[in-house]
Amino acid sequence: MTNFSNLRVFCEHIVRKHGEPNQVSEEQLAEDFRTVYLKGLPLNLTTLRAVAATCGVKLSELEKMPGNVRGYHEIYGDSKNIYFKKGDALSGIQNTILHEIREMMETLFSEVQQEYEPLRTSARHIAANRFAAAVLLPRTDFEKKIYDTGFDVIELSRLYSKSCSQVLLRMGEVLQGRLFMYAALYEPDAEKQWRVAYWTGCSNDTDTDANVYGGDGLFPRRGRTVMPGSLVDRAISGKKPYLVSHVTLLDGGDDDGLVGIAEPLIISGAVTKVALVALLEQSRDLLLPQIERSKPVIVEGFHGHL
Repeated sequence: MTNFSNLRVFCEHIVRKHGEPNQVSEEQLAEDFRTVYLKGLPLNLTTLRAVAATCGVKLSELEKMPGNVRGYHEIYGDSKNIYFKKGDALSGIQNTILHEIREMMETLFSEVQQEYEPLRTSARHIAANRFAAAVLLPRTDFEKKIYDTGFDVIELSRLYSKSCSQVLLRMGEVLQGRLFMYAALYEPDAEKQWRVAYWTGCSNDTDTDANVYGGDGLFPRRGRTVMPGSLVDRAISGKKPYLVSHVTLLDGGDDDGLVGIAEPLIISGAVTKVALVALLEQSRDLLLPQIERSKPVIVEGFHGHL
């Protein structure tokens, strides 16, 4: 029986099982990691500390981080260290531990298989984010909860004790190919201007007609400010959820359009974030659990915007 008391041994196991590391998806890598190290244990910080120790990784917290990052790692021979920000949210620390473990794997893969070319910095960062999310939010359970909550980003964040941004981005990954969805998380910037901080989207691969194309103006990307009178603007000013029943996309207003819901996260009486989710109108019933729970103010319709 293999002793996985070193992260290098796990990387060797992945190469033996799957061959080329770059042929293994982050989803598969996360599943193998969970099978080896988690084995049904509750996924909390205590468990992840134990997992890191099992992998031969020392964890340390720092008061100040270089370059304003949330964490980083160092490998010196057999010594492996991960540093995270002291006082960070528990979900942030969990994510940092798994993120840095995944980045370490790139170095170890190149040692295990000398011809392997490690991912470059930006690609490594993206892979590490996806790996961490796949470990923390397992696909099968998380997909079920998406439907159970009616695509409610804020409720999912509470259920899993994870950040709204991580939940939102994971939704786009898990639902890709299943249906059309656009989702965005709005936050105020340093000047108190509300902008898209994160966004995700997915399409229907089995029915290409059940998608919306060329909607860049309709679906704001990162950094876009809130449009006055929009669903998100109303949720911010009204401090309550808002639902638009019908968003027409074409002039004339008879097309099958979208349905959208914007739900604010309120802390100490102040709106701190707003989660926006839009689906095709034919998928409206998927939002019913969220609608019944949050009882949003209903707006009859918009044209060409959310």
